[in-house]
Amino acid sequence: MRFLEGHRPANDLTYDDVFLLPNRSDVESRFDVDLSTVDGTGTTIPIVVANMTAVAGRRMAETMARRGGLVVLPQDVDAAAVTDIVAWVKDRHTVWDTPLVLTGGDAVADALNLLGKRAHGAVVVVDGDGRPVGVVDEAACSGVDRFARLAEVAEPALVTCPLDTPAREVFEKLHDHGGRLALGVDADGRLAGVLTEVGALRAEIYQPAVDAEGKLRVAAAVGVNGDVAAKAEAVLAAGVDVLVVDTAHGHQEKMIAALKAVRSVSPAVPVVAGNVVTAEGTRDLIQAGADVVKVGVGPGAMCTTRMMTGVGRPQFSAVADCAAAARELGKHVWADGGIRHPRDVALALAAGASAAMVGSWFAGTHESPGDLRYDEHGRPYKESFGMASKRAVGARTRTDNVFERARKALFEEGISSSKMLLDPARPGVEDLLDSIGSGVRSAFTYAGARNIEEFHQRAVLGVQSAAGFAEGRPLPTGW
Repeated sequence: MRFLEGHRPANDLTYDDVFLLPNRSDVESRFDVDLSTVDGTGTTIPIVVANMTAVAGRRMAETMARRGGLVVLPQDVDAAAVTDIVAWVKDRHTVWDTPLVLTGGDAVADALNLLGKRAHGAVVVVDGDGRPVGVVDEAACSGVDRFARLAEVAEPALVTCPLDTPAREVFEKLHDHGGRLALGVDADGRLAGVLTEVGALRAEIYQPAVDAEGKLRVAAAVGVNGDVAAKAEAVLAAGVDVLVVDTAHGHQEKMIAALKAVRSVSPAVPVVAGNVVTAEGTRDLIQAGADVVKVGVGPGAMCTTRMMTGVGRPQFSAVADCAAAARELGKHVWADGGIRHPRDVALALAAGASAAMVGSWFAGTHESPGDLRYDEHGRPYKESFGMASKRAVGARTRTDNVFERARKALFEEGISSSKMLLDPARPGVEDLLDSIGSGVRSAFTYAGARNIEEFHQRAVLGVQSAAGFAEGRPLPTGW
């Protein structure tokens, strides 16, 4: 990475402050670009879902890993629950999505309660042996008594395929039959998965993030308080593929001690630690045992740290400095926070990050853990909240005594509740990944780079004013 003027500006920069210049390029297509990371985490796209309770759950973990990304389960999740989630994710198919399943005797109301849980928007009705007999979507439930049985409204399942059917063939079958959902069945005809036309396309474009046994990858976080070694052992025993040691202020003695405790149990997976915003902090965490350092204090959408404390740093400069320090030691950084557009992911990679960590942007999707709700205008949304907010602190300290909980509640930071509207055009996290992937791949072709490392080496950046950033925004409603 270098700046157009030949030297770095004196002031620190956000993503909005910078832009990428096109280079002479021989990369002819977005599909010539390889977005696989080289930080040891095994991801095939440089996207990590932040360990936020409102964002990272089993549905998100399954879907992201199937498309090559990684989800970090929050440190607030009990070790037994982590074990259950990891086992569930690793039991998912790498191509076929997990179906929503009911029987013909269930009510329409039961289907409506489930439809928002998956982006494919359909419930499969099965018989007593688990064989599909029909499909119910929102349209089939429209104008129907909520207590009607699904057997009365289900449309016959038209397209069924063995699980080993190539994705391209599934796409062609759906296209030929005019169907919206293919049902994957096992050798005995029992339902095992579902796939839409666009899902079949994605299966040909994306490469799943899988472990040595071909199972989907998932990460989990632990905090820096208590018996960190015991917590790490429990999470590692659950079978996670990446261990994250997480606290808001990562450049502190407690984090150094926590990393040493984690290293004492000899983890066989990459260890990530953070958060920091300086080269010194990056070096200290790496020397204490981190393979990857999380960079970012205050750029997150739910974070009030900078307004409350004045502490933090503009994210682009923080990532650039920390990535340079990590590179000198043969390690890597994740850019955590401040990602609001596909361009921000490209800029984080240009600055030297191996991946970008995304939180609130993904909260407003079908795959996030929250329940789908509707505002006064009928628009669907989900709630998001910061991990240092009163809501999150209350959940984290539920085992403390009453006095301790009350005392800690006085000093929370972060937003406890925010409505994250589902974008009608991109209601699923895979839709957002398509948008991000399209933008980042195009950025690589403009730079003449075929992979992340080449992109960092070839990226040329300029500094722009607020007016320069505004000029680049589309005007979909005209002048």
